[in-house]
Amino acid sequence: MRMKDHREKPPAHLTIRVGLQDDPVSQVTEYDTLRASVRYPSVVVRGPVFGFAEQRPEDGSRWRLLSDMDSGFPQLARDSLNSYLWFTARDDTEDRKLRRRLLAAVARLDTRPVNEVAVGDTRYRIVRGDEFARIGPEGLEPPRPTDPEPPTGDLGGLGDRSPSRTKGFVVDHAAATGIMQGIQRMEVLSLAYRSERYPKDVREDSLRALETHPGVVLLPAAFAVAEEKEDAWEPLTVSLPTPLDARRSLVNHLTDILPRFHGVRGEEAAAYARAAEKYRAAPGDELRVRGRCFRIIRVERLIRVGPDGPETPRPSDHDPEPPMRIHPVMDDRGNIVRD
Repeated sequence: MRMKDHREKPPAHLTIRVGLQDDPVSQVTEYDTLRASVRYPSVVVRGPVFGFAEQRPEDGSRWRLLSDMDSGFPQLARDSLNSYLWFTARDDTEDRKLRRRLLAAVARLDTRPVNEVAVGDTRYRIVRGDEFARIGPEGLEPPRPTDPEPPTGDLGGLGDRSPSRTKGFVVDHAAATGIMQGIQRMEVLSLAYRSERYPKDVREDSLRALETHPGVVLLPAAFAVAEEKEDAWEPLTVSLPTPLDARRSLVNHLTDILPRFHGVRGEEAAAYARAAEKYRAAPGDELRVRGRCFRIIRVERLIRVGPDGPETPRPSDHDPEPPMRIHPVMDDRGNIVRD
């Protein structure tokens, strides 16, 4: 489409609809976002993440995420899509024709690193995103007062993770948004891997994506634990749905991960355990123990969008594992077939 046509009716992937949201909750969130943009004005890229989405005929140009955007490699997301389709074929349909189509898609994912498969009129796609965090003179941004928290503040155990806020998210570039989120989306339109510390092919793919997928959609914020080092902040955990989940993960890091995987023993381990117990009683966004500083940080994620929807993995994305069959063979009646 030519640029003069864009002026008459911009395509969805180039449209950002911004409007005044005058309900009290939105107004507080807008103010919170504005204040954060002043205190943490810069952005640092954490790296790519991957998930998968579907587009049904009734969705038009919109795509719906079916997974958390938390896979570190494209093949992990392909394997997750493989499992999703296999279990759908086994458990969610009695239609033999549909089951054959689902299993045909599974067979492709078993043998080829494909980023899109179709089942009838439904398209399934591996989606690429980027994680980033905001930073200022005080370091990485912690959770905001308006970020969602579960009703209980009980740190509990890792098995008590909150429901995903990403699964089910609709990737709709033209959906109406608040003023501050609209501004923030404009701020990250040109976000790319430009530093010389990235390989040349990574930088080239990143800059190319600005042209092929010029739109940006922001996902719900996630939260993680980071440790302050001499000249940087080092993420210690995966991104989690709420600040409470990240606080639970910090307790687990101190009481389980350090002794089990980092050789922490004796009095040192006891000191971390005592710090974890104190933190359980009065959790917050920062914990200092034995000269180390741990912080609960706010992680933002974006998906780049082009004329045909969300971006798929790039050629330069690290993908160390090949595809393989991960489930038994099934026939169109839903029976498992022995090899």
